[in-house]
Amino acid sequence: MTILADIQEEYQFLDADDRYRLLIDLGRALEPMPDALKTDATLVRGCSAAVWVYPTVLDDGRLHFLADSNAAITKGIIALVLQTVQDQPPAAIAAADVEEALAPFDLRNQLSSNRTQGIPNMIALIRQTAGRYTG
Repeated sequence: MTILADIQEEYQFLDADDRYRLLIDLGRALEPMPDALKTDATLVRGCSAAVWVYPTVLDDGRLHFLADSNAAITKGIIALVLQTVQDQPPAAIAAADVEEALAPFDLRNQLSSNRTQGIPNMIALIRQTAGRYTG
């Protein structure tokens, strides 16, 4: 979580425009998601922008997510969400309080409701995925 804490620290000192830029930069830094994985099955429902999340299982059983969006700021939000769960064991992901981890970013008050309405759906999909792997 140290990376998330570093991002949060930087975010706190930025004005609104620079916060948007930071989110866009986070989204650009996401590992590329192959177009072949952007299917109806990986589409997150309830987002105003198209958002895809695809889980992969690492050799040691930890989950690694690929994600993308057709909207730059939304892609940055996904990058923030993934910072809280990426490359962790499924049980840790299922138990993670992603909302609490993201609370300091105050996204609901920083961004339009259109941009934030899908966040709970992204988190729910990630938790459901982790739950399938916890057996």
